[in-house]
Amino acid sequence: MPTTLTRPHTSRPAAEAGQASAGRKKRAPGIASIRERLVVTILLLTFFGIGMSGSVAYVLQWGRIQSQAYSQLSRDASDFKELANKNIDPGTGKPFTSVSDLLRGALQSKTLSESGGILGISNGQVAWKANSSVTVRPENDAAFVGLAIEKSKLSNVTTERYTSGSTDYAYLVVPVFWSFTGESGALVRVVDLNIERKALNDTFITYSLVGAGAIAITAMITWLLMARLLQPISWLQRTAEEITEHDLKRRIPVRGNDDLAALTTTVNGMLDRLESTVEAQKSLLDDVGHELRTPMTIVRGHLELMDTTDPKDAEVVRALALEELSRMSNLVNDLILLAQSERSDFVVLQDVDAGRLTDETFEKVRVLGDRHWIMDSLADTSVMMDPQRITQAWLQLAANAVKYSPDGTDIGIGSKLEGDSVRLWVRDHGMGFTEDEKELVLQRFGRSRRAGAKRTDSAGLGLAIVNSIALAHGGRVDIDSVPDLGSTVSLVIPRQPATEPTS
Repeated sequence: MPTTLTRPHTSRPAAEAGQASAGRKKRAPGIASIRERLVVTILLLTFFGIGMSGSVAYVLQWGRIQSQAYSQLSRDASDFKELANKNIDPGTGKPFTSVSDLLRGALQSKTLSESGGILGISNGQVAWKANSSVTVRPENDAAFVGLAIEKSKLSNVTTERYTSGSTDYAYLVVPVFWSFTGESGALVRVVDLNIERKALNDTFITYSLVGAGAIAITAMITWLLMARLLQPISWLQRTAEEITEHDLKRRIPVRGNDDLAALTTTVNGMLDRLESTVEAQKSLLDDVGHELRTPMTIVRGHLELMDTTDPKDAEVVRALALEELSRMSNLVNDLILLAQSERSDFVVLQDVDAGRLTDETFEKVRVLGDRHWIMDSLADTSVMMDPQRITQAWLQLAANAVKYSPDGTDIGIGSKLEGDSVRLWVRDHGMGFTEDEKELVLQRFGRSRRAGAKRTDSAGLGLAIVNSIALAHGGRVDIDSVPDLGSTVSLVIPRQPATEPTS
């Protein structure tokens, strides 16, 4: 009665890991465009994703193939043991008479895959081989045959891997011993892993070709898409190149509703502010030139016509020249003050008692002119403000009231709390302002025509300075006026100004 020995002892090799080689990135000469850098970055990420996915899939699939090969060998060992235990030839229905007869029956009943091979070893020799249609011929490898014969002499089933040169087998050796005759042998099953790997390699060559095509298509689509998405940057560059100090009208077309559209809107807003600033500078230069040209022309004309031999004429011209120089000096000082109002440190805020500041200012304005000065009201509150700048603006309003009102008329000053703001005002019974003049007089060199006819020594910067001080505090200037009846000009200052005052 033939017997097979116990449960096989399996020794499986570790799965092979593939190695990825990193290619070098060539640096393009010069500075690459944003589109080139984005496309290259996307392609690298795509290549990495496809390559990493393929590598992981390859390793997992190769491990699964090996696992299936060893599982098949394990099933073959179980089938052979079952055949030996039954001791019935499935072809003839009769008992096996020898180990060689058992091996013959096992080989005849076994259907092999393309990568499968089989041998029957009896008494230390190859007794049976697969038919000629089987591709894998382990009997042609003498070294493997010798190894299988050695394993057939062991008392346990062997499941291992054999590699030699181009040969890579997962193999099984199931020893068998015939107790009646003392005959021994073994069934040898192999799975050619090279054939299994070739099929896997063919699959992943196709995967690589498809991946390369996907990368090429991604490159083309990304290049076209980046060209469309980054078009506003090209427009921005072109517009910036075309803008000059003489032409600030160009703007970038805004298309879409994305981050680049928001950037384009921001840049257009910056260009608007830049154009306004340049126009304001040009206007300022024109106005300053006009304002300075008049006193210089006056001084020059009088000096040219002055009789140097006449002391009285020289004294008159000297007084006139000093007066015009004083006016030019005041103009320069006012312009410097307006320029300083654009700086963040123009005002130094501190907690100020509005009532006390009103009292102090009232005492100062009473000497400005022969008027009937009246204290209208006092605000009983504290305000965050720069007391020096506010006093400066308040005195300017009082000086204007004196300048444009008749002698002996009433001028009132006062302060009161209005919600979250405090109102500081000066009221008079002077010439007043029309509706068109209210905005004009708050601008640099903005003067009422009636005031200009009446006071030729004014440069039109007083209320502009007052307005700059109010804006620096986050406040405003209000003008309530009726022509020829009088005006009330007020500073409206928030009690707690915003972090960044309006300038």
